[in-house]
Amino acid sequence: MPRYHKRKSNRGLVSPALMLGAAREVKTYGKSIRSVAKAFGINYRTLTRYCQKFTAEEISNETVSPPTTKIGYQKNRQVFTDEQEQELEKYILNASSIYFGLTPKEIRKLAFELAISNNLKVPKSWESNKLAGPDWFTSFLTRHPSLSIRTPESTSLARATSFNQHNVKTFFDNLESVITRYGIQPHDIWNMDETGETTVQKPSKVVARKGFKQVGAITSAERGTLVTLAAAVSGGGNSVPPFFVFPRVHFKDHFIRDGPIGCKGGSNPSGWMTEELFVGFLKHFHNHVKSTKEKPCLLVLDNHSSHLSIEGLNFANENGIIMLSFPPHCTHRLQPLDRSVFGPLKKYVNNSMDQWMVNHPGQAMTIYEIPGIVAQAFPLAATPSNIVVGFKACGICSFNRDIFQEHDFMPSSVTDRPLITVTDPDIVHNTIQNETDNSDINSLMNSDLPVLDFSSLDQNDNANFSVRAVTPQGSGSSVPEISQQDATKDSTTNTYLGSSGLKTSLIISPQVLKPLPKALPRKSQRVDRRKCKSAILTDTPEKTFLEEKKKEQESKKKKVSKRVFSENKENKKASKGKKIKKTTVDSDEDEKGDEDFCLICLSSTSKSREIWLQCQDCKLWAHKECTPGLPNYVCHNCDSEYSD
Repeated sequence: MPRYHKRKSNRGLVSPALMLGAAREVKTYGKSIRSVAKAFGINYRTLTRYCQKFTAEEISNETVSPPTTKIGYQKNRQVFTDEQEQELEKYILNASSIYFGLTPKEIRKLAFELAISNNLKVPKSWESNKLAGPDWFTSFLTRHPSLSIRTPESTSLARATSFNQHNVKTFFDNLESVITRYGIQPHDIWNMDETGETTVQKPSKVVARKGFKQVGAITSAERGTLVTLAAAVSGGGNSVPPFFVFPRVHFKDHFIRDGPIGCKGGSNPSGWMTEELFVGFLKHFHNHVKSTKEKPCLLVLDNHSSHLSIEGLNFANENGIIMLSFPPHCTHRLQPLDRSVFGPLKKYVNNSMDQWMVNHPGQAMTIYEIPGIVAQAFPLAATPSNIVVGFKACGICSFNRDIFQEHDFMPSSVTDRPLITVTDPDIVHNTIQNETDNSDINSLMNSDLPVLDFSSLDQNDNANFSVRAVTPQGSGSSVPEISQQDATKDSTTNTYLGSSGLKTSLIISPQVLKPLPKALPRKSQRVDRRKCKSAILTDTPEKTFLEEKKKEQESKKKKVSKRVFSENKENKKASKGKKIKKTTVDSDEDEKGDEDFCLICLSSTSKSREIWLQCQDCKLWAHKECTPGLPNYVCHNCDSEYSD
């Protein structure tokens, strides 16, 4: 069968009314078939077959409905009917909506199983290969334009499950409360977030010789050094000059001499944002926003640990900065910077890095060139139009809590799981509260729509199954049970009728053969641990909770430090007079007194069996995997002092 068939004639396109009129000319008035066919523009053999099937009385009787017959080419080789393919199309779309899409091969296999289960006639090639043919799949996509082969974007399980109706509703409730309480205007709503910029760019597409598999582009190194960039934009389209965090111990002003006008910076050995650096960013932010307690501004940001510092919250309270946090793992849909600014910024930064590598052949890019590159790329990405579109897409400015539809929350339906039975009534109450917060089962069970239950289906025995509909309590609606023994086929509509008259085009649907994924029940866990959620961080209850949590962490650190100090003191007394030699590879018998820590990841050497390197200057140790792996290793602390 050809994959793409083009019609070469207009046969089979004659309307039934035209065919009936021509047949009446032949049967009633006795005209010749050839003359009538020529006059009506019909093939004379087609008209002959039509006249042979009916008598003159049937054709000439105008009081009854005209006789019907199939004219032209028929879909005699089509496996599924149009209604059955529509059910399969709907199932495929539902699977992709919950981020569990089917590959072309899986769809072909499902089509074969669906045809066999419903006793449909299939080609011999399907039976030999145990899946539908590639030509059928291509034709299936042609018949259903809503389907196409797409490359999915990787989405973590945490993001798919956390972006649900409850978390989004909580955020918009807090946002509406702040806007109403303080009279916040769109230009007073700011969004802050960090992104990483490295010295190794992703090269842009180039024009090269055709036929070669590998085309290269020069980069500074295989692995780049990270510099954190903190940006803030407002609902009115304004932006604050970026704040840089360099992977150095001490910050020098010449680090940002080529950066955007008005930018600031700080340093941290890891290059990440810390609580102290976040306070510095808040001061930089306040210098440009000029907020006060009489005219406050709203700063929405994520729940990163560096944003929850007590010093930062106190500074925000004193200077009229109201801080509202996003729900965890929801910034990909709720944060304006992620929606419309950081994507173009990455693109423009890569283009600027490509130009820098061309203009400086033979030179490696360092972290001190990044501010100059950002100075070129940031104004192109953080345009007023991009910023306003990002706030509008998130429903923040203008305020729209219904910006997200039901299909946006479909991935979270996978984890609408049943609860674990617990004997303690307090734990039961808390567990139910946490579970129902992240699921939409209550809204489904409170509706009038029935929920199909396939728990009694035996997939190994397709000849004996039943579908039971579970209706919500008090709904008053019921869907009767459909069994294969009671199913009868209606030839006029090509559907199956159960004993109650409920119609379905397939005895066994795709949902029965391949149920959509559903998470298993949650394991029992401690429910007294408070989870991160959207909250107004500068409000007194939330701020008090963070202060208490901070005190607990500090007390635990003091206990651990005292215990480590006492153990080290005892080990030094026990090993007094003995010379301890430390090698780059830990021996099988770790000495108890070796309580050094890695400079990079801060893990203890006494609990590791990995290869370690010692800095030639400060004589401290670090994992070989955490360093560039050079034999003459100099740590970033000593290197930054020399470079300064």
